Amino acid sequence: MVRPTSLLSIARTLPRTIPQRQRLSLSLSPSPLVTLGRTLHTSPFRSFATPTTGPQRVTSGPPPPASSEATANANAVKDASSPGSRSPGETTPGSASQLADSSYPDYSKGPSALDKASQLFFFTEILRGMWIVLENFFRPPYTIMYPFEKGPLSPRFRGEHALRRYPNGEERCIACKLCEAICPAQAITIESEAREDGSRRTTKYDIDMTKCIYCGFCQEACPVDAIVETQNAEYSTETREELLYNKEKLLSNGDRAEAEIQANLQADHFYR
Repeated sequence: MVRPTSLLSIARTLPRTIPQRQRLSLSLSPSPLVTLGRTLHTSPFRSFATPTTGPQRVTSGPPPPASSEATANANAVKDASSPGSRSPGETTPGSASQLADSSYPDYSKGPSALDKASQLFFFTEILRGMWIVLENFFRPPYTIMYPFEKGPLSPRFRGEHALRRYPNGEERCIACKLCEAICPAQAITIESEAREDGSRRTTKYDIDMTKCIYCGFCQEACPVDAIVETQNAEYSTETREELLYNKEKLLSNGDRAEAEIQANLQADHFYR
């Protein structure tokens, strides 16, 4: 049976060749278990094991300042308390009264504890919300029965395209191709030729409605208001080919909605 020996006895049995200081450091070095315990005690793992939430003790008076600020505040209080340093009724920065005022926020301007308790126990927020619901219950509904009822549209609404004519039946388009040039989606294709009287008219005016982004640039660029966008937004089709508009389709749209187009242009001419 081996007798347990202490660290000091182990240090005495070390070889004499080891220097005395090194033997002393070996003899006083802690065991691995002690080192592990100290590491865990001071490591961040302790913050996970010890809860930091919950009720906190509030001490009377201001909280203790930091070490760097403590010296400055102590010196300021010492200078303020010394006779002849300040006039009567004057407060010096760093005094105890100013530290107490700056340490705690001012809650006197907010709701009182009685108001908070009444809102909590009497459910005033829920009652206010139910009152708003009750008010709107007796008001006329904001919804409409679409498509039998339709809401108002702005004169600037950009919907289905159309080509317009003059009152004598002549088409307005002069084939300047400004709409084709300004179209960001390149959805317009125009071909033109000169007539016998020297005027220039289009022979082909196609719009790919699947590429159109309804920006209205073609309508703004046209010098004779030939190409416009009507207020019709209900022109869904079953095939893609039906959305490839040609000149005849655009002219028929313009003939059908000419009165509406004139009214919209007249209502919007103040802003052009």
